[in-house]
Amino acid sequence: MSKRNKGIIMIILSAFSFSFMFAFVRLAGDLPTMQKVFFRNFVALFFAAGVMIKNKVPFRCKNRKNSAVLFVRALAGSLGMIGNFYAIDVLVLSDASILNKMSPFFCVIFSYIFLKEKLKLFNILTIGGAFIGALFVIKPTFANAELFASIVGFLGGMGAGLAYTCVRYLGEHGEKGPMIVAYFSGFSCLITLPWLIFDYHHMQWWQLLCLIGAGFGAAGGQFAITAAYSNAPAKEISVFDYTQIIFTSALGLFLFGQIPDMWSIIGYGVIISMALVVFLRNNRKEPRVAEEAKAPNTSRQ
Repeated sequence: MSKRNKGIIMIILSAFSFSFMFAFVRLAGDLPTMQKVFFRNFVALFFAAGVMIKNKVPFRCKNRKNSAVLFVRALAGSLGMIGNFYAIDVLVLSDASILNKMSPFFCVIFSYIFLKEKLKLFNILTIGGAFIGALFVIKPTFANAELFASIVGFLGGMGAGLAYTCVRYLGEHGEKGPMIVAYFSGFSCLITLPWLIFDYHHMQWWQLLCLIGAGFGAAGGQFAITAAYSNAPAKEISVFDYTQIIFTSALGLFLFGQIPDMWSIIGYGVIISMALVVFLRNNRKEPRVAEEAKAPNTSRQ
């Protein structure tokens, strides 16, 4: 099997795992968002720590200058997760999922702002198209009773986009993935711990199992997506991450009887179309660049 096909399989497996995380968070019932975030990250922390111990990865930055970026990654990722989990509890699962999937587009924006990566007209148009799709899902009218949760979910995607930008920077500057995941998981546990202590809601055994299941789903998704991008570049496989919308829609229908409205379905189509356009353009552009590099230089000396 080619590395590209392995990458596709792993990223679809990641989408499947994250979909079950969404479902388990919703199945846990009427528990505070902070309590759900704590248990989800507590399980993921054990997974990441185990990988670090196995691979002898130290729990520190290779370069002290990366510490500030690691902190921003953890803070932005934690706030993004809190927004995402709140949206999961209120919105249709597929709506919460697609708003979270705005993160790649925010990643492009933040990479332009902080990493000084070029932002071309094509990027601006696809990002604008994705935002229009998000508006179909959010439905920003006062008649929408779920408007606040939709905005929170949208901001959660923004936080995730900033977090992924930081991860990209850290990876390019020599920091190991398991250390980044462990730091993020531990940080999220710490900032949500006060709510767990002072506003703890008693859980039935099945609620605890659901939250442990959410942690397993999240850990599986994180490691699968890491394996996916280790086998193939993002521009070749990232569009397959949107299969999560299919999985969450199916789980939302069978577990909760949720059916997205027509406006949301249109929004899904617009956002996924923008991702598909980016995917196709990147894969057409690479062979052309490679051919130009191989062509003999016929210019005059």
